[in-house]
Amino acid sequence: MAGTAGTPGTPRVLRAMNDRAALDLLLEHGQLSRTRIGKLTGLSKPTASQLLARLEAAGLVLATGTTEGRPGPNAQLYEVNPAAGYAAGLDVTPQRILAAVADITGRTVGRHELPTPGRRTGAPVVQQVTDALDGAVKAAGLARDDIHRLVIGTPGAFDPTTGRLRYASHLPGWHSPTLLDELAAALPMPFEYENDVNLVALAEQRLGAARDHTDFVLLWNQEGLGAALVLGGRLHRGWTGGAGEVGFLPVPGTPLVRQVTKANSGGYQELAGSQAVPRLARELGIEDIPAGPYAEVAAALVERAATRDDDLHRELLRSYATRLATGLASLVSVLDPELVVLSGASLTSGGETLRALVQAELEELAAARPRLVVGDVREHPVLRGALESALATTRDEVFDTSR
Repeated sequence: MAGTAGTPGTPRVLRAMNDRAALDLLLEHGQLSRTRIGKLTGLSKPTASQLLARLEAAGLVLATGTTEGRPGPNAQLYEVNPAAGYAAGLDVTPQRILAAVADITGRTVGRHELPTPGRRTGAPVVQQVTDALDGAVKAAGLARDDIHRLVIGTPGAFDPTTGRLRYASHLPGWHSPTLLDELAAALPMPFEYENDVNLVALAEQRLGAARDHTDFVLLWNQEGLGAALVLGGRLHRGWTGGAGEVGFLPVPGTPLVRQVTKANSGGYQELAGSQAVPRLARELGIEDIPAGPYAEVAAALVERAATRDDDLHRELLRSYATRLATGLASLVSVLDPELVVLSGASLTSGGETLRALVQAELEELAAARPRLVVGDVREHPVLRGALESALATTRDEVFDTSR
């Protein structure tokens, strides 16, 4: 934290750095006493006291009670003020928009699901976004102006050179070149957009199986098959935002899919996507296949195959693992990641049994040997990643005491 002696503004900068360190500790640990904050930051008791008084006056921390019941004199406890700031996230699919609001501590305080209509009908996208956001804001007991930042997660990616959504032809109404400008005009807060699978990777990096990892691949299989690439601790998005769109990847075992953007599919999607699982089950002679959307059917079949000990279900899981490893082999051969995280219901439903089969197959097909793990963030991972992304920037803004 040291600066050049006599540099104007250095005390203010150092105070701001100490303030942020204390706030981050309170976010990580919850309630802390002045003494504990001093020990964790290395600050003296008087300096820690001044810091907490400053943060309390700024509305960033609250005095919440004492250490009553513990050995020694009672000490005042402090925590981050949850109302210091709010962020919002949206998870967009062709069927619905799921919106949520979180306070500055990361606790979800409001959620709303807006069903979205079919390809040619229904409200314009901008209205859908604002209606979903307003529903979550109302559920949180807040107003739109209380939200510091919004992150919108969608399939595909907005091309930074054209402003158009690419790699997601199945998402109706989202492909206008003026959409981002229209959203900016309608929303009273700054917003960002991000690929949905990238947001799942962010959630796993912040909260789940990829914590403390700076090089990993996340393979997602639910409504679509995709990947997120984290290299050197940062998401790799590619020139047009299409890095990780592995569903379009040509792979052995399927005919070449041409004009993939029109088909909205490719070899790997056809080989190992969720829609391939019930098809494979029928080919093997499994008869009791549940009805419903293919992603839900796939998850149910994979879960059942991972728990049943009969030849047909064992073969279903082995064949599915081989198909998954076929595409993964290309990824790990090029990227050589430290870790591969398996996420999405069509993968996580197989648990450790499926993971071990994919790991064994991958070691046969690729020279690189990354460790495979099952993702930890299971409940609305796209939405959780959107909130984590929005909160990171919100905290940087709200916690900046140098201004």
